[in-house]
Amino acid sequence: MAESSTRTVDRALVLLGIVCDRGYVSLADAARDAELSASTALRLLRTLEAQEFIRRDPDNRYTPGARLVQLGALALANESLVSLARDAMSRMVEATGESCYLSVPGASGTALYIAIVEGTHSVRHASWVGRTIPLHGSAAGAVLSGETDDSGFVVVRQGVEDDVTAIAVPVMVGTRVIAALSSVIPSYRLRDEQVAHIGELLRVEAGSIVFPPAVHSRRTKERVS
Repeated sequence: MAESSTRTVDRALVLLGIVCDRGYVSLADAARDAELSASTALRLLRTLEAQEFIRRDPDNRYTPGARLVQLGALALANESLVSLARDAMSRMVEATGESCYLSVPGASGTALYIAIVEGTHSVRHASWVGRTIPLHGSAAGAVLSGETDDSGFVVVRQGVEDDVTAIAVPVMVGTRVIAALSSVIPSYRLRDEQVAHIGELLRVEAGSIVFPPAVHSRRTKERVS
């Protein structure tokens, strides 16, 4: 029984790797690449789908799911995205005194905070790293959902928390939004004339986050696959 269970896990992980490598893959192609029968591949893919490690699009192709993205985001806490954004986040705090967050898409319609540089005020937003917030009704969520308007930033007052205002901008690779950079501020301290200024600072700092050529190549390959 242990050997059979191990083999099942191994097959499921092979299929998961195929989905991740291809970005989008049909059942037939996944089964062929994994050297499995279509019925076996379908059973394992359905299990992975049920746990949100993969998802199935309207064309019945499989793509990495929200749970996989969330786990990957947690792993990024000590990896490239956070490292690349750290200086920009620190400059935001130096310029504003307010806490600066980096977030990515999470599971089941959420955004996941993966990094913070805390503000310098005695009253500030403390670390929510590892926590999720709804995409709907949050500034980071709106950015990750592609809802940024011509101003280049999104402002949400009293969205996730009462008496807190969030200002967020997209972090881009090419034309793709991969993260949100945001300032989270107690509303009593934020004057109307400051909003546009902080939004512009965020926009500039998000644009300063430069990704290595390998990341651009990988993202392009994912869109083409």
